[in-house]
Amino acid sequence: MIANVRRRYWVLYPLWIAICAVLFVALEHRPDPSRPSGRILSNDAAVRALAVLQKADADRYRGYEAVHVAYAGRGEGGAVARWVVLCDRVPHTALAEAMVVELDAGDGALLTIRKPVR
Repeated sequence: MIANVRRRYWVLYPLWIAICAVLFVALEHRPDPSRPSGRILSNDAAVRALAVLQKADADRYRGYEAVHVAYAGRGEGGAVARWVVLCDRVPHTALAEAMVVELDAGDGALLTIRKPVR
């Protein structure tokens, strides 16, 4: 049988919850420090990449989805910071019909559409 443990610090639990609630409300509309300003978000880059493919050829790229989104900074294989979005048909084709869309990280402008490099 487990012996009764005396809880001396029972008041700390509700106090901790109150502190967390106050911080949650106080920091609710503050910018997220993990999301640097001056560039679009990865989710937005994926949506824009699919829209670019649909605009280029709606019939050919019907049924495509963004499989992976990666940020490449200035100097990492390009002159500007960019989002590299891998798009593939559903069901996935193991890169047989995949396309890579590169978007400017700042404004989401199209840089290039290309086949993936193996």
